[in-house]
Amino acid sequence: MIVVPLDKALPDNEIENSIIRSEVEAVIFDKKYRNVFQNLQNNPDCKLKHYICMDLEKDEDNILSLPCLLQKGKELQTNGDRRYHEVVMDNTAMSIMLFTSGTTSLAKIVMLSQANICANIYSTGCIAKVTSEDTFLSFLPLHHTYESTTTFLYGLYCGITIAFCDGLRYVASNLKEYQVTGFVCVPLILEAMYKKIQKGVKEKHLQIPFVILTFLSNLLLKCGIDVRRKWFKSIIQELGGHLRLVIYGAAPMDTSTIKGLKNIGVELLNGYGLTEASPIVSAENDKYQKPGSVAFALPNVEIKIENPNEQGIGEIVVKGPNIMLGYYDNQEATDEVLIDGWFHTGDLGYYDKDGYLFITGRKKNVIVLKNGKNIYPEELEILIARLPYVAENMVFGRPTATGDLEINAKIVYHVDYLKQTYPDKTKEDYKNMIWEDMKTINKTMPAYKHIRDILVTDEPMIKTTTQKIKRNEELKKILGD
Repeated sequence: MIVVPLDKALPDNEIENSIIRSEVEAVIFDKKYRNVFQNLQNNPDCKLKHYICMDLEKDEDNILSLPCLLQKGKELQTNGDRRYHEVVMDNTAMSIMLFTSGTTSLAKIVMLSQANICANIYSTGCIAKVTSEDTFLSFLPLHHTYESTTTFLYGLYCGITIAFCDGLRYVASNLKEYQVTGFVCVPLILEAMYKKIQKGVKEKHLQIPFVILTFLSNLLLKCGIDVRRKWFKSIIQELGGHLRLVIYGAAPMDTSTIKGLKNIGVELLNGYGLTEASPIVSAENDKYQKPGSVAFALPNVEIKIENPNEQGIGEIVVKGPNIMLGYYDNQEATDEVLIDGWFHTGDLGYYDKDGYLFITGRKKNVIVLKNGKNIYPEELEILIARLPYVAENMVFGRPTATGDLEINAKIVYHVDYLKQTYPDKTKEDYKNMIWEDMKTINKTMPAYKHIRDILVTDEPMIKTTTQKIKRNEELKKILGD
């Protein structure tokens, strides 16, 4: 069979659209989606034949009960039915259809085989030491290949225990409750975690002792003596007491956050991947790490930089057994990215002198000025994210009357932080304060990269369920259609 995982957070119309586009014939759902699927029964474009509800105790209204189906299956096996055991596998055929996150356009449907996924799981074993003694917390959506492959499937492969989070607001309590030793996440979560640590250190007036202890522990580490988790035990306890490893990816992260968490004894490994690559392409490992880099290609993956500019930055193209079969029902899009066996990622990057791969941003996000200068918004966004009150931000090019672009930034601030820190300030005061910080950031960069204007708000940006900002939708809000 072919599995089509769907995002439970999609609005009803997008769920219906996904069901129709993927041409599925059976759907398993929670009772709260019952009306959505009942409405599809009368849609002539829908190919659904079997509606299976997880919560029904018995079949009703053309909807099957999952518990009843399971019972029937057990009875068939008891009576000698061997069909399930004798399925012939074709590991190179499409086994799963995954909708891309669709941050900028209509989501494509990625076709992956069991061979694709298993190749990635096997090579992921070269990244980090993960054993059956580990417990990983799963809080990213499982319909997304990053969490599904890296936590769920790779976790099963290694024999770890997987604890499912009760929700993002319960991450801190779940870390303690389940004695979590590791998790997979996006940078946004780690940045929030580190800002909270910094805030605690500041509130207790421990900045100077913290800096001294960090310096001394790193000095001892160079001599092979690791005292980080002992000296910073109180902070580790705030993170559940057992956390030792975090694998992160999907977006750039400030190196100060990486170094800060490593300084207290939490190992961070950065990975790079895409749904089309099942998903991991390259990653740091237990031995080779460099803050800000995604290190080296996995053992069964090839990476090259195509058409590099004078700085060595070009498009990242990859080849390997983990690369998708193509996009479902979209040969044109497939042919655009799969060329002579190489997958064109749409991401830009470069290799440093030591051979470490660095990602500079998405090819389609680059802001190109009339003078030919290229600006990578992700580079500026990392600098803005360092500010303690910044929850999220997006840098973009605003068209000017001369036909050029000027660099602007939309900044979402933490309301509680600013209210606590500056109780007498107004929203207008916040904007003026933030603008002063932007001027300071501008002084660190050449004039063509300067941020010329800012939009300040406490309203969260439009994001995917993996917490990626939907740039196109945000730009429509800001600039209008």
